[in-house]
Amino acid sequence: ERSAAFLALGLAKVTQCPVPVITTSGTAAANLHPAVLEAAHSHLPLLMITADRPSFMLDTGANQTTHQQQLFAGHVRAQAQLDDAGGSPNVWRFHVARLLAAATGSRTQLPGPIHLNVAFSEPLSPEPGNIPSHPDLVIEPASWVPAPTVLAPEAQTVIVAGDATPETGTVACAVAARAGVPLLAEPSSNARRGAQAISTYRVLLRSSLADDIERVIVFGHPTLSRPVTQLLKRDDIELIVVSPHADWVDPGARATVVTAGVDLEAGSREWLERWQQAEQQLRGSLDGLLAEQTVLTGPMLAARLWSLLGRADTLMVGSSNPIRDLDLAPLTVEPATVYANRGLSGIDGTVSTAVGVALATEQPTHALLGDLTFLHDSNGLLLGPEEPRPDLRIVVANDDGGSIFATLEHGLPAHMGAFERIFGTPHRVNLQLLAEAVGAGYRRIDDVEQVEAVLAEPPLGIEIVEAVIDRRHRRTLNIAINKLAATL
Repeated sequence: ERSAAFLALGLAKVTQCPVPVITTSGTAAANLHPAVLEAAHSHLPLLMITADRPSFMLDTGANQTTHQQQLFAGHVRAQAQLDDAGGSPNVWRFHVARLLAAATGSRTQLPGPIHLNVAFSEPLSPEPGNIPSHPDLVIEPASWVPAPTVLAPEAQTVIVAGDATPETGTVACAVAARAGVPLLAEPSSNARRGAQAISTYRVLLRSSLADDIERVIVFGHPTLSRPVTQLLKRDDIELIVVSPHADWVDPGARATVVTAGVDLEAGSREWLERWQQAEQQLRGSLDGLLAEQTVLTGPMLAARLWSLLGRADTLMVGSSNPIRDLDLAPLTVEPATVYANRGLSGIDGTVSTAVGVALATEQPTHALLGDLTFLHDSNGLLLGPEEPRPDLRIVVANDDGGSIFATLEHGLPAHMGAFERIFGTPHRVNLQLLAEAVGAGYRRIDDVEQVEAVLAEPPLGIEIVEAVIDRRHRRTLNIAINKLAATL
């Protein structure tokens, strides 16, 4: 059930259309909860339809019967309880229409998951019968076309683009291009392109250049780095949040304007040129540092994979290190479309989400995942023989554990005694045998030059590519990358 819900999440990411997930009662329904949370924070219209037993059977010890009417309370946009023993088809029709309107946000500007709980009495097999026909119920969306907020060019402005749909990414790029301002775009913003995009922004925000920022315009949901979070919390900047929804991103509670669109007038090119010059210098230093590494690293793997994908490609990226490694990659002229579960940034269900994305696009798809993310949802590889199979190549950056914690406070030498078991969490799983068990193809790469050979042909069916990475020097590499800011 957890896998099914995240597969539906992947379908919804691509189509932006409601996707139903149907389960039996009890723990089956509870397994939908991680995807409900991700959908709620990503504004995705998932329809959770759960079977239940009649209310008079609650608290009797009846099998597979529990209190599940409020199972997702607080995390769904709307919910309804239906009973097969009561209510006319009109009532059922009304509630389904109400829930669909809530899921799509057509009248609230707040799309997200809904829960329809349906209680069935025995016998559970339906008797043949006719359902009275009625005219279709048409729910007109609440129509409003807000005028964009016009911003003067005087303030030294940057655009921060976080996780967003391809359409939102295109808008962020267009605003940056018209205004001629730096664009600090995360990979899943789908805005990481154009002359205004700054690929090394994460490091540049640690330099003195960041001190001169006076205004920030936010698109999407930025989540990847502490420098960006700290920027959005600064007291000395004007923070403009662009959101089409009834809620918005403002973790520092510093927003001065929340708007559905902006029109930023073009100003002096000097501000952008300063960022471009710093980007050019830092890009060379960063590429040189990564080239000096004698073993395959996560940033090297992500950069090479990114360079080989183009506009016709789709990439699903896992949380933790892979998406942050991709965030350091050089820009490409026509980048791939990127999806990631950044609503709550968990590793839950990422394989299943990638399967859903691949099925929705009906095109060969790639995924870049860490080993723990991959293993946590490896049951997402199990598809029935009669089910459609995606063409999906999963590149697993396997460093045998959770190396992201080595880059945080937990990785300090003082914690080394406990680090490996508590945070490193090695698993020693043989991915080749796992691939064989689920009928997936398998290849292994040990150096960055092998990536091109692996990607020479599009994936056919589900393929696992294991990239073996040594995480012993991850903390040292991360420190060296951050120190590059001091060289400017």
